[in-house]
Amino acid sequence: MRIGIIGAGNIGGNLTRRLTALGHEVSVANSRGPHTLTALAEETGATPVTVEEAARGAEVVVVTIPLKAVPDLPSGLFDGAADGVAVIDTGNYYPRQRDGRIAAIEDEGLTESRWTERQIGHPVIKAFNGTYAQDILDRPLPAGDPDRMALPVAGDDEAAKRTVRDLIDELGFDTVDAGGIDDSWRQQPGTPVYGLRAGADAVTKALSEASPERPADFRG
Repeated sequence: MRIGIIGAGNIGGNLTRRLTALGHEVSVANSRGPHTLTALAEETGATPVTVEEAARGAEVVVVTIPLKAVPDLPSGLFDGAADGVAVIDTGNYYPRQRDGRIAAIEDEGLTESRWTERQIGHPVIKAFNGTYAQDILDRPLPAGDPDRMALPVAGDDEAAKRTVRDLIDELGFDTVDAGGIDDSWRQQPGTPVYGLRAGADAVTKALSEASPERPADFRG
């Protein structure tokens, strides 16, 4: 599968490592340019590209950048992607630590991923936002293993969601359908499932126990 990854930080870098190891054709981009990705490319065999090129021909695109940087992504980013491209949003809103106050999230009550959809003009699947980056390398297990971790996955496009869930299964993790993007507040920072290292039953329970009230630490 052709996969584009925009953002080469902890999550983007480790997804690049795992997905190339699984035999996928990965292109990776960051805000500083392909020349800064030489070491990651040599380590993994991924192709360093510009952000504008990252989605070209891709069946899956992972957007894993700070929320405040999402509006700066180029317009028409997904015009050259494969039909039905699944776009994974790993982002989180950290108004105090990083992103500043975003009125549409704070005042209109948009989920973080719905806001991201509006910025990029494409539906997203929310996944990996509460996952520790090192776990992507260290904690994959075969299907059926009783200790296998599960990740919540939210999105409105059922076909794209199935693509993402299948990819996460290939990476060595179970998934739990967390509903649509308007339900994705259940996995935002400060919720019981955020950062939870547990199986599908515990993840399902944590999602059900979430409160729509955003904790003070995650409000601007």
